[in-house]
This record gives sequence, C-alpha cells and structure tokens, in this order.
Amino acid sequence: KAAFGPKIAPVYLPIGSADGFRGYIDVIEQHATMYEAGKPTEVPIPDELEGIEHSRRDALVEAAAEASDELMERYLEGEDLSDAEIEAALHKGTREGSVVPVFVGSALKNIGIRELTSMIARHVPSPAEVGSRTSVDGKPIEPDPKAPFVAQVFKTTADPFVGRLSYFRVFSGTLTAQAHLYNASRKEEERIGNILSLLGKDQENAPQAGPGDIVAVAKLSSTQTGDTLVADRPHALELPRFTFPSPTLQVSIEPESKADLDKLGQALSRMLEEEPCVRVHREEGTGETVLTAMGDAHVDVIVDRLRRKFGASVKTGTPLVPYRETIRRPAKIDNRFKRQTGGHGQFGHVVIEFEPTDSGTGFEFGDRIVGGSVPKQYIPAVEKGLREALGEGVLAGYPIVDMKATLIDGSYHTVDSSEMAFKIAASQALKRAFPEADPILLEPVLEVEVVVPDAYMGDVMGQITAKRGHVLGMDSQNGMQSLRAQVPQAEMFHYATELRSITQGRGRFSWRLDHYAEVPHTIAEKVIAVHQAKVAAGDRH
Repeated sequence: KAAFGPKIAPVYLPIGSADGFRGYIDVIEQHATMYEAGKPTEVPIPDELEGIEHSRRDALVEAAAEASDELMERYLEGEDLSDAEIEAALHKGTREGSVVPVFVGSALKNIGIRELTSMIARHVPSPAEVGSRTSVDGKPIEPDPKAPFVAQVFKTTADPFVGRLSYFRVFSGTLTAQAHLYNASRKEEERIGNILSLLGKDQENAPQAGPGDIVAVAKLSSTQTGDTLVADRPHALELPRFTFPSPTLQVSIEPESKADLDKLGQALSRMLEEEPCVRVHREEGTGETVLTAMGDAHVDVIVDRLRRKFGASVKTGTPLVPYRETIRRPAKIDNRFKRQTGGHGQFGHVVIEFEPTDSGTGFEFGDRIVGGSVPKQYIPAVEKGLREALGEGVLAGYPIVDMKATLIDGSYHTVDSSEMAFKIAASQALKRAFPEADPILLEPVLEVEVVVPDAYMGDVMGQITAKRGHVLGMDSQNGMQSLRAQVPQAEMFHYATELRSITQGRGRFSWRLDHYAEVPHTIAEKVIAVHQAKVAAGDRH
C-alpha cells in the first residue's frame, strides 16, 4: 500500500518466497493451499502466518468495503462481513476501479495459475458491465450483439499449419463464419473463413463470436496488429490503436550458414508481423543487421522462434558502434591522376577545397569552375567519386559526415580523360585531404530517460556517470524518479540487463539518438588501431 496506494486488496498471501515458494493462503476463505509437483492440497494455515493472514484480511475487507457505503458503515461499526459480501464488494470495486486485487503465483511451478484465471472470470467486468467504448472520432460502441460488428486485432502469429493467424476481440455485433469485413484502419476489404476458438494451443471452429469473445481467423490479406475490423464501409469507425513500449536492447544478428542467409529475410519479415515490440534495421557504416528487443529473454525467444518456426538459425552479438568521421579545419588538395597503359591512358586533374560544416548537415558538394578547366560532363563524376569515398572513411573505415567539398580548378586531356579518371582523382584527393584537415572520430550520443523507484536513484545516477553520461535533469512522481541524461551509445548496449539487475526488474528506460560528438582521444586511438589491424590482416590474405 505504501507503494501503490489504498486501492490494493491482497486476496492471496504467499507461503515461502523465491525458490522456497510452495503455496498460498486464501485471505477470503481463510485456508491454505500447498503444492507438490504442481498438484494443490488444502491444508490449515501455518501457525507462523496466522497473524499476518489476519492483518491482510483486515486490509482486504477495508479495501472491499470502500466499494459500498453500506458495507463500509458495517465495517466501521465492527461487524463481520461474510465471504459472499466480500466477494460481491470485490467484484463491484474491481469493475469501478476502486479496488485492485492482488494475487500470488508462479508460472514455472504452476502455483496459483488456475486460481488466477478463476478470479479473472469471477471478478473482471464483462463487456455488458463495462458499457460502451468510444471510437477515435468519439462515436459510442455499445456491447450489443445486434449492433454493427466492431472488433480490434491485438495479436498476429504465423502458424505453420494454417498460415498467418489474426487474434481479435469483439466489442460489438456478431460475426459468423465465411463473412466479409472491412478493415477501417487500412481501408481494405477482408474475407473471413472459419472462426477459431482458442484454448491454449488447441483450436476449434466456432459458429459465431459476439461482444467480449476473443477469437482468431486465418489468412487475412492486409490486417495487422492494432487494426479495427467493422461490418462494412458505411459503418466504418476506428478504435484507438495500441501503444507498445519501445524496445531498448540492441544485438547484432547474422545467419549461421548460407542456407540460413537465404531464409533470414523472409523469416525476419514474418517475425516482425508477430512482434510489435521488435525493430530490425541495417546499420549504415558497420553493415550489420541490428535487432532491437525488450531484453535478453525477449532476444532469446525471438532467436528460438526464428529457428523453430521459420527455419533460420542466427548468431547474436554486441553491435559495432556506428562511428562517423569528420574534419575540423579546411584543406586544399591539388591531385592529378595519370595512368598510361597500352592504347588510351587515364588522366584526371582536380583541385578541391574541403571544409567542415555544422553538425548534422551531412555532405555538400559545389564547384567554382571557370573557363572550362574541368569540362561540365566530368563534374558529376568528381562528385560521385567523393561520395563513394565518403562511405569508406579514412581514419577507421566509417562514413564521413559534416563536410563540404568545392571543386575550384583542374585540367583534362582531350584523349585520355574520362569519368572514371576524374572519379579516381576526386577519391584520392579526399584521402589526401584528411590528414591535413585535423580529422576526428565521432560517436553517437543518446538521450536517455530512466524511470526507477526512489530507492535506486543513487545507484542509477552513479552508473550513468560511470558511462560517461551527462545528466540533464530529474523529476519525481508517485514514488518514482525520472532521470534524463545524454550517454554515448557505446556504453548503452548492455544497459537493459544492467538496469534490471540494479533495480530488481523495477526500472525501465527509453532512448533516442540525439547527436554525434567527438570520441575521447584514448578511445579513438583504440578504434583506429583495430581498423588498421583488420586492414593489415586483409592485405596479408
């Protein structure tokens, strides 16, 4: 209650904790249930927990009585409330949001799971009790089986036997098999085949589905998670879309074999349909495929699913940092490329000024050629040669950014000059300019928001500082602290795991790329040395 307020109503009291968790006490019916090998046995309440059970029952009765003035009056007068009255008050309070029942259980040990589902069936309000919902444009949606059909897709899976399955919940109307629906979110018609009723992994055909039902249909052509399905176009309305948490843990993925490489593209595409909390992108500069998920366990599930369902085995690792390169002072380079072989030779001569630009401006190219010293048809080749060289980098093989190149002069040969010659001349000019232009390595800096309970803020602050982070500000609300900071991406690849460890799983964070900043000299030297070693090894082989 200290953490979550007076709405908390403890329905079960755990017996044991962590590895020693072996059962629970039902605070309403006042008996204990112990589990052995997943099988429950009703036993008397242990003597050492009787006092705690009485205090928890008092807290439950007080919370339940809040939902009824009559019960609250009787409770304050010291009258005992029957189990049935407590159950009824708990149901009413849960429906109104004035009571939050708390249960205990372990999915791993199969303790309390059956009881939890039973309590959900008894106390979570039905569609009729919830009443109407509201569409995006403010129209009411009544839970009436005779009203126009409205449903929302909340999950998509790829089933190996029936193809893609779309799970949805019906909010209004009645759906029958072999019907036609309209996807109001994507403005597409959909044809419904059989309606599947789901019980764990088992599927059964259902004749129809009404308000409150959760069912699935196979092979919808364009429907995705979050879409609204309605009876037809004239009754089109849209429910608010779901808001999913942003993934925070990045890992690089690569296929284990050539056969896996051939399957990986389609496997990732199908997996992304199932996982709205996953992002996949190819990182420019490193060439890696980077997968972003919610945490280590989420990554393990995805990797297993790619292998088991889609036949694509992948290896994961820590991503490379997508560094960038730039210059800090101007340089002017006069470069002449000349090669003579049998027949026509190659000749290109350029004079290029290189200068730094503001952060985030990328690459700019211009020319101030007068008198035709470089013919117009060769100027695009100069720009192309520079842009190709930008992607390869000079210092450590990373893309070059925030630089302007201006072609100011040059010369050509009527016979030997060509687009290729001027491309090579421009590329060589860039590589010669870099050492003279005070080059530096840039690293991505993330703006991070960390939300943790008050008790952990000191540890989190120390950790952010140790990661070369710069704290921007802090805020406090309802026992939680929010910290905003800027931290180099190189320090954040394992932060999701570290934060979970520090806060016992109670902390969360989000991030976005904010800007690029100069890499400290000692770190830059190591990055450059690694690149030079790779280049040398490649030369040897």
